[in-house]
Amino acid sequence: MSSDTSLSSIESTESTESTVSEGDISANADQSILSEQVESKETPAESTVSEQVEPKGTESTESAAISEYKAIAPNAQVRFKTQEDGTLLLLLPNESSSNDANTTTHATWTEILQQIRQRLNAGGRFWQPDTSVHLIAQDRLLDGRQLQAIAEALGESKLKLERIETSRRQTAVAAVTAGYSVEQRTTVTPFNPNPVATVQALADPLYLETTLRSGVEIRHPGNVILVGDVNPGGSIIADGDILVWGRLRGLAQAGANGNEQCIVMALQMEPTQIRIADWVARSPEPLPEFYPEVAYVSPEGIRIAKAADFSKAQLELKS
Repeated sequence: MSSDTSLSSIESTESTESTVSEGDISANADQSILSEQVESKETPAESTVSEQVEPKGTESTESAAISEYKAIAPNAQVRFKTQEDGTLLLLLPNESSSNDANTTTHATWTEILQQIRQRLNAGGRFWQPDTSVHLIAQDRLLDGRQLQAIAEALGESKLKLERIETSRRQTAVAAVTAGYSVEQRTTVTPFNPNPVATVQALADPLYLETTLRSGVEIRHPGNVILVGDVNPGGSIIADGDILVWGRLRGLAQAGANGNEQCIVMALQMEPTQIRIADWVARSPEPLPEFYPEVAYVSPEGIRIAKAADFSKAQLELKS
């Protein structure tokens, strides 16, 4: 039996489900549908309060007291948005501070959880029971306990947390471990605001030790290394390579940004579907015995070879 098995491949147009536009989130973040502003909390200023007695005849002490407080900036508040498909977005504030001395964009975890509960308990909400919620965590670091607290708060309002988008690797790992679908985004601030040419580098590899159950999807703008199995119905979508140290029985899409030199590797290759860049291949017939294999793009389409016989130099030789 040949170690280089040809798969029937079909060239497809770029799949809309392989990538999620950054603009989608930004656009949704700008459209307020279900969001209502939380009343601004007045927080005591960190600076010391003057003990000098106000002379008589000056303005009221009320105006002086207001100056001793900092206002909470709008981007330090938890927001709810709805998408056209009915999905509810829960947007958390970034872990950052404002340069404005009169505002603060920093919110502690306790304040965030309180804001979530306040918005969920506010009147006038008209979402349907069992509505799917996508948590937009941005650069906020969340662990498994905090994700569980958010899920429980949503559950009390009959909402279901299903997906988490984050730019923090630790949050992504915690979310996958908890069984949620995850999309990790990279936040890059260029030094030159108007670059002549932009080259998008891959993010740091995402390393996971878990079993991807049915319905769980992982999206990452870099390489994904999974120590565990991918069950049927689970999927991994990566801009780089995909390495599964276990059984791959779900969907795997490498090179989601169009890079045909990416590969998919697994100890046991039984995927429901393999995608590399714009190429799609159906699952091969199960072998009587299994060994580590690599899926890659050749001039004839996607092929699978024994890992022991494969060299990535082959990818540079295809015409």
